Amino acid sequence: MKASIRMISEMTGYSTATVSNALNNKRGVSKETADKIIKVAQDIGYLSDIRISRVKLVTYIGVASAFYDSPFFSLLIAGVEAECRRMNMETVSYHILRTSPDYEESLEELLNDASSALIILATEMDEREAAKFQRAKAPLVILDNWYENLPFDAVLIDNVDSAYKAVCHMIEMGHTKIGHLQGDFPIKNFSYRLQGYLQAMHEHGLKVEPSYTVLLSPGMEDACADMARHLEKGPELPTAFFADNDMIALGAMRALQQAGYSVPNDVSLVGFDDLPFCAISTPPLTTIKVRNFEMGRVAVRRLMELIYFESEFHTRTQVMSTFVKRESVRDLRGTALSP
Repeated sequence: MKASIRMISEMTGYSTATVSNALNNKRGVSKETADKIIKVAQDIGYLSDIRISRVKLVTYIGVASAFYDSPFFSLLIAGVEAECRRMNMETVSYHILRTSPDYEESLEELLNDASSALIILATEMDEREAAKFQRAKAPLVILDNWYENLPFDAVLIDNVDSAYKAVCHMIEMGHTKIGHLQGDFPIKNFSYRLQGYLQAMHEHGLKVEPSYTVLLSPGMEDACADMARHLEKGPELPTAFFADNDMIALGAMRALQQAGYSVPNDVSLVGFDDLPFCAISTPPLTTIKVRNFEMGRVAVRRLMELIYFESEFHTRTQVMSTFVKRESVRDLRGTALSP
């Protein structure tokens, strides 16, 4: 007979609720009671002999960049830490840099630690590197990425739908010439957002003009410098841009304003993430609010399920974002545009 919570309840004399709380490290169960329940769970094969004692939050860094300095990642990590505290689970932060000489050694240490469950902040991680984590001896969840061909549980942003909604908003406001401020960083989030942009344009019969796509660095200062160099060429500009993230949008906004353009009167902008300073930029930035704190919490909850309960399937959880309308998109409805 397959081991179950009900079987443990019958063998220990504790209720199924108490057994479940003990196995999930929830408050309200004494250490003595929890130890008895866990011992029985191990004896009947419900839990492995090695009890998971901590969660390692592993940030994978593909290149030595300032990419993770964004407030987006601090909130994501805070969500993981908050949920681990609620579950009475210790959290250890761990960074691995792909270009580091000891990368392979650090990776093996992670994969062979059966006492630490893993949450991999895999924003930059490609499928080749992710495949190595299939050898991990402890449960793991991928955060902020997903791999179509690898059997991982993952929590990520609804990138395609959110970008689609952002571009549709600009179209609803009368814009037909819409460009893309595209992050030049090789991450899947940006490629998914490109899909959403293209889907909205194609469904509304609008031309995707190649010259309206501008590659910018994802950091605010670098994006500003990149956009300034682009503007020095005197290019024809669309009436609106969708940006892959807020840092790009705000950097481009500064460059446009320094070059004498008005936002949104000359060029409208929509970002992605809803970083804290979007509400106080001039003008306040219309953007997509990503529930990054909640993403971190969801990742921990799924990890707890993998730790304490058998799972014959993998899940991909997309946490829905919210469109935040502010003042960076001009309403062109009823306005005659020159051809």
